[in-house]
Amino acid sequence: MQHHRRTVLVAGCVTLLMLTGCTQTVTQAQSTIVPSGAEADRGVSEERSPSQHSGGTLRIVAGTPDSLDPARSYFPWVWNVMRLYTRTLVTYAAAPGDAGGELVPDLATGPGVPSEGGTTWTYTLKPDQHFEDGSVITAADVKYGIERSFAADVVVGGPTYVVDLLDDPANVYGGPYTDPHPEKLGLATVETPDEQTLVFRLNRPYADFDHIMALPSSSPVPRDADTGADYGDDPVSSGPYAITSVDEGRSITLERNRRWDRSSDPVRTALPDRVEIRTGLTGPERDQRVIGGAADLDVMNTGVQPETLARIEADTGLQSRTDRATSGTVRMLALPVSVPPMDNVHCRRAVALAVDRSALVDDLGGPDAVSAAQSLWPQSLPGFPTPPPTTGEPLLAEARVAEAQTELAACGRPDGFTVRIATPNDQRPLQVARTVSESLRQIGVVGIVVGLDPATYYTSDIGRPDNVTAEEYGILVTAWTGDLPTPSTYYPPLVSAVQPTGSANYAQIADPDLLAVANTALSAREPAVARDAWRTVDEALVELAAYVPLVEERVVLLAGERLRNAYVHAAYGGYDLTVLGVR
Repeated sequence: MQHHRRTVLVAGCVTLLMLTGCTQTVTQAQSTIVPSGAEADRGVSEERSPSQHSGGTLRIVAGTPDSLDPARSYFPWVWNVMRLYTRTLVTYAAAPGDAGGELVPDLATGPGVPSEGGTTWTYTLKPDQHFEDGSVITAADVKYGIERSFAADVVVGGPTYVVDLLDDPANVYGGPYTDPHPEKLGLATVETPDEQTLVFRLNRPYADFDHIMALPSSSPVPRDADTGADYGDDPVSSGPYAITSVDEGRSITLERNRRWDRSSDPVRTALPDRVEIRTGLTGPERDQRVIGGAADLDVMNTGVQPETLARIEADTGLQSRTDRATSGTVRMLALPVSVPPMDNVHCRRAVALAVDRSALVDDLGGPDAVSAAQSLWPQSLPGFPTPPPTTGEPLLAEARVAEAQTELAACGRPDGFTVRIATPNDQRPLQVARTVSESLRQIGVVGIVVGLDPATYYTSDIGRPDNVTAEEYGILVTAWTGDLPTPSTYYPPLVSAVQPTGSANYAQIADPDLLAVANTALSAREPAVARDAWRTVDEALVELAAYVPLVEERVVLLAGERLRNAYVHAAYGGYDLTVLGVR
């Protein structure tokens, strides 16, 4: 899945919330697979065809990367590729299931050590780790790599978490390219007292800072090798492979980095001698190459195409190489409180009660394409609070209809009302809107579907609260994905302060108590405390019917015949490239 993500600052309560999320619609398969054979879905929970055989060439197919510069990419599949040639202070474990969302040491000796209430984080580098040119990786190199994200006029397109957390309004830093410091290390909120120590001084407590340090944008960059906006043309490797050639729009080749020390790297096995990535391919082209044996995997995380599923259904051998995985993308409705009658919680609850998730599952391709969602919390996010429904809940049972009608009476609209349903003018969100509209008819609510330009939908159409109010969009069809396998990059946008433009709080709720709970979760040192706080946020949003969870998208991944050690990774959504081998 290609994610369009963004980072925004939101004021609220005592601290600021850092907000990110995915709001771009996702194209999914429209058919249903019945897995056959013992190997089907094996990669969801364990390795496929385990082998420590080394050598050979891993052949990958992909679309077009946004950038090979670790500070400029925002595609999760590119982040997966970057783990082959970048290392970070910490990274995600090489493990299937929820364990893949856990952090382990990488360049650092261990996780960050927080102090001063979670505003200071200290890391110590392992000794004798090298770039591909043989130079030792130092704390200054890590700091410099992070500083590049502050140069918003040069380094464009990547995540800005480090800027949000390390920016000092009283001493604004513009990045290394305008830095008067003789060594271009003038970011005062990151200290390097020696070559192996980094001290980060955050502008607010942030308990998940280790997750930010696991992003490629936090990887080291040697200052003398930085070519600014062109750095992605030839990034310097700190990982087991180095990029040796790039044919833009066609291919990327990586070969072994002889300076990489396997003993210092607990994650990457680096079994193949060479990695070849064929880029610029369409979904059907990628599927054909994997099925035909010309490629070992598609790294795009979007799963096989609808037309490919029929072929897989008829071939038990292909079925045995598939893995059905949740994508982390939850389709939901936002019910903006600025648009009557959605300013009344009882009207919002009536809509929430009327939605038929079983119909949505059927209309969106069946249980292999989506699963019914009773919570905003994605099933793929560690800590999922309840078991996922297996068939979808029949929400239009008589009891639910009666309850919805009671809510309509409580909001003063016993005979129903008319509401405009805004949606991107793409196939899947349009289908969501139509199915929801059909559900609402059974309680007397008339939903008028308004299809809008997908290119401007989240920015100009529903990202501007004044436009939502003026156009009287009472129901907004949306989709949401967090950047990282932690609720701290998923929930904050949904409760953030409403912004005049680029707002991610599409429901426009302003609840100081709920915002305070979110801030508690962001600063909580104990994972269990944070998890409980996020569950409180989730339950409150559903109870308020500010957001109505509908379905979570699923993908069907296909492993090539030669592929070994493949499993679905919690942080990247596709097969973990760091452990793959070929035979």
